[in-house]
Amino acid sequence: MDNIYEVRDFIEEIVSRYETLIKAVIRFFLAFLSVSVVNSQLGYMERLDSTTVVLAVSLLSALLPSGMIVFFCSLFIILHCYALSLEAAIVVLAVFLLMFLLYFRFTPQDTMAVLLTPLSFVFGVPEVMPVIYGLKGSPISALSVGFGAAAYFTVDFITGAEDEIRGMKEATTVERFRFILDGVIKNSTMMTYVGAFVITVVIVSIIRRLYFPHAWTIAIAIGIFTDIIALMILSAKFDSDINMGSIIVGSLVSAAVAFLYKLFTFSVDYAKTERVQFEDDGYYYYVKAVPKIRSHIRRTRPSRADDE
Repeated sequence: MDNIYEVRDFIEEIVSRYETLIKAVIRFFLAFLSVSVVNSQLGYMERLDSTTVVLAVSLLSALLPSGMIVFFCSLFIILHCYALSLEAAIVVLAVFLLMFLLYFRFTPQDTMAVLLTPLSFVFGVPEVMPVIYGLKGSPISALSVGFGAAAYFTVDFITGAEDEIRGMKEATTVERFRFILDGVIKNSTMMTYVGAFVITVVIVSIIRRLYFPHAWTIAIAIGIFTDIIALMILSAKFDSDINMGSIIVGSLVSAAVAFLYKLFTFSVDYAKTERVQFEDDGYYYYVKAVPKIRSHIRRTRPSRADDE
């Protein structure tokens, strides 16, 4: 077990030493991956589906705040939709504007949730996001995770309805708008996932803040169970088509990622808990101190006397 904490401490030391460079590299690869996924999923505007454009946007994202990755991805999605249909671009723009106005108003600190949630759907493990952001954020983080899921299903509908949208050239503008709006807003699968994710984030966030031993571990277990049950109930309610096999696999991956996240952010030794009492002129203070777990192996340099 000490080896695990030694590796963790070594990684933390490297990250703290080269934090600026590492964050820039992460933003570059995250932007490159996100924009590449958008181009592969949509790809209606060929000029955007260029390695030079993707690399330029990724390099720019590496130098700018992480929120700009979300902006660039949203811009690419809207431009691709415009190449498909003006009505599709307007609907997607309206949906994104509504989400971002609420997002910047309530959860501007959860930028990565809006970006990582759609990517988790692409890679088939969306159940990871509500548990991680329940541990990482607050109950209000449910908005960001929900927005990310809604963004994914908006794009998913556009790509799935490409032939219908192209075939509506003879339809009126109102009919085209109605078709796209209904497809985006009345998506039963989207409502199932958004509802389940919101419930899971709130429950995990509340439990992990409680003052009892192993609250984080219990929050992870209950969160995974809640997510599965919520998806099953909401799927039946909205008559949506979800694959329970993929949900089980995603939940197992979610558990592994969540415990890894806990290892790096909240590893404590409950056996060495101390209770401290002190006072000032107006109050008595009762403090419960739980030490963090650190590796017991020290990396020491040999002394000059040892060399001799």
